[in-house]
Amino acid sequence: MSSRISELRLEKVSRSFGGVPALDGFDLTIKGGEFVALLGPSGCGKSTALNCLAGLLPLSGGSIWLDDKRIDTVPPEQRGFGMVFQNYALFPHMSVRGNIAFGLRMARVGKAEAQRRVDEALSLVQLVDHAEKFPGQLSGGQQQRVAIARAIVLEPSLVLMDEPLSNLDAKLRLEMRTEIKRIHQTLGLTTVYVTHDQEEALSLADRLVLLRDGRVQQIGAPEDVYTEPANRFVAGFMGYRNELELPVTSVADKSVVLGDLNGTRREDLGQVAVAAIRPEDFTVGDGPNAMEVDVEVVEYQGREQAVQARTASGEQLHLRAVARLAPGDRVTVSVPPERVLVFAADSPAAPEKVA
Repeated sequence: MSSRISELRLEKVSRSFGGVPALDGFDLTIKGGEFVALLGPSGCGKSTALNCLAGLLPLSGGSIWLDDKRIDTVPPEQRGFGMVFQNYALFPHMSVRGNIAFGLRMARVGKAEAQRRVDEALSLVQLVDHAEKFPGQLSGGQQQRVAIARAIVLEPSLVLMDEPLSNLDAKLRLEMRTEIKRIHQTLGLTTVYVTHDQEEALSLADRLVLLRDGRVQQIGAPEDVYTEPANRFVAGFMGYRNELELPVTSVADKSVVLGDLNGTRREDLGQVAVAAIRPEDFTVGDGPNAMEVDVEVVEYQGREQAVQARTASGEQLHLRAVARLAPGDRVTVSVPPERVLVFAADSPAAPEKVA
């Protein structure tokens, strides 16, 4: 159904607002059929990059190429891209069928061909039984399906999605994630997807592009970014919630000792470094890097508990435990050295809360 592309290239793309760069020298090559997620906290430049791609924002520098054609000077309506917005942007006075058909009508597609495409899109997003309803009669998830159908019915070479699930509740987000993945795979779409949600990006994308202050921090497969973060910012953003600042005792190639903690060095270090550890990488019980902690707060989360604890030296730790713990318990926790990633103390950290 979609028009095929071989390659989309963003070369040194920059965009400034009032002299302040929102996107600075952004380089990215996207292959046809790929699902790429632009990920990062609010204000990192991900939506700016998407709007530059769509033609909704002019570039301050650089260029965008679709196969061998430069497109950053082409008006947005001539780029042939489909876009799915956060707020659905449906016409309330039009039926589901009318909303999906609107772009085809503007493009002067013949009546028979338009009907065929709309019927195909309705079937794909599983809304055939709702075709004559109006947006106000639909759930949020159904409205988002209409928005997706409206984008793909034009058979675009590229689909751009800007936080499309952020207005949905948790259950609907999970359902729509699966639907977006299914539609992408069924049609062989090329998709660029903006989100601040790490889990969403990990589950959907073939590649992640993690941004900070308009600059790329890491590009890679979800598993690579998750397990091998390039720097302290990426580690913090991807869930390495515990950051312990400790003196460097010894360094041998990639192995490093911080105080009594053995870890894996990720970059050049000074006399003090930061050990980054995921809550789920701790184990309750003896093992490597064992330490005693006092349990302070316990949150029941079904099969496991989210635990806030404190070390003898006063450092706060976050961990997950299958064993039932209670505030006031003193327990031993351990973590393998390969799951203790060590970064320079002056490396930028991720924001405390992902907005």
